[in-house]
Amino acid sequence: MQAPEQTFSRRPWQELPPVLATLIRPRIGEIAGDMVDVIREEVPAYRRPLDSPVGRDLFGAVRRALRQFAELTEHPDSSQDHHIAHFRHLGRVEFLNGRTTDGLQAAFRVGARVGSRRYAELARTAALPPDVVLPLHEAVLTHINALSNEAVRGFSAAQSRAEGEVQRGRRALAEALLEGARGPAPDRLRALAARARWPLPKTVAVLVARPAPGTARPTPRGLHEDVLVLPRGGDLVLVVPEPADGGLLDHVRNALRGRRTVLGPAVPPADAWVSHHCVRLAMSHPRYSAAPEPEFQPVGELIPLADLHLLGSAPVGRLLGDRLLGVLAGLPAGTAARLAETLDALLMSWGRTAPEVATALGIHPQTARKRLRRLDALFGDRLADPAFRFEALLALRTRALRQPAPERS
Repeated sequence: MQAPEQTFSRRPWQELPPVLATLIRPRIGEIAGDMVDVIREEVPAYRRPLDSPVGRDLFGAVRRALRQFAELTEHPDSSQDHHIAHFRHLGRVEFLNGRTTDGLQAAFRVGARVGSRRYAELARTAALPPDVVLPLHEAVLTHINALSNEAVRGFSAAQSRAEGEVQRGRRALAEALLEGARGPAPDRLRALAARARWPLPKTVAVLVARPAPGTARPTPRGLHEDVLVLPRGGDLVLVVPEPADGGLLDHVRNALRGRRTVLGPAVPPADAWVSHHCVRLAMSHPRYSAAPEPEFQPVGELIPLADLHLLGSAPVGRLLGDRLLGVLAGLPAGTAARLAETLDALLMSWGRTAPEVATALGIHPQTARKRLRRLDALFGDRLADPAFRFEALLALRTRALRQPAPERS
């Protein structure tokens, strides 16, 4: 708690006659009524019925301020901790009720004006010396400024706590969205979004932003509040709502300049983990390292989704390849590579003819025929089996994805 001498650095009550306190106390209810009437008239935020929670809080705060002023007039050096705690609580209540510090401070200014006038009237009625009026006005302004500051401190503390809770809620929401197929359930997702004050969009896209090698970059400032941000190691994972709208995505792109960023596909919020999974697969592939380094790249431009699907099941694809294409393993490496290339061209052709294969590979038709005869000897009737053709094509594509990326010139 802040000490009274810190709250009231100037103490003009020492220049006031203590008898003024005895004049104020019997009229506290009357003066409070005047103050409340004018505050409700001039400050829209407090135009509520007097029997409402807002009206009761307002009337109670005004009466307490008047009692405190009387105490300070009679005992200028008395402890004010009990009043300070009340006005800080008042500031917290104002924040929780959705009002602003502008309205709060306006109410204090109006109260000071009315109080100063009424105190001066009491002093004149009691025939107190005229030179009392100047320190009286100064005391009123000093008092109301101190109370206003305490209320604003309470407001700011509540706001900081609430913002911290929102940020924790958004982090928890981002974590849940990226959990994977095991969660979150729809009810939990809605509850987390409500706690995070994040209206659930129809679609989201996940980005992963990575600083350039050898650099460390903090979370960029100025990211739109609708973007969920989750640091993961040296990377930043961002969940962007409604990416197809464009404006928010452009804002994110600008905020992430200087980082290599891969954007996942747009998906429903419950599938955000899929968008993230696509980005992670793309960034783990040699094509990511070998590609030129644009600062912002959609995942589909880096690696097609069909290839990402194969990457996600690469161990199974490798097993499939070993079983289907094992007959190539005993051949010289060059021969095996050429036959695998030819098999891929054959499987992708419409008529499965040597000229088609030759055109696809850029080789002479006679060379294509020789290779096709070799494949026929190795695989036989299976080349006409649709199931084998489908599985062999998957195996070949998975094998191609596992090859090192070509060196950049």
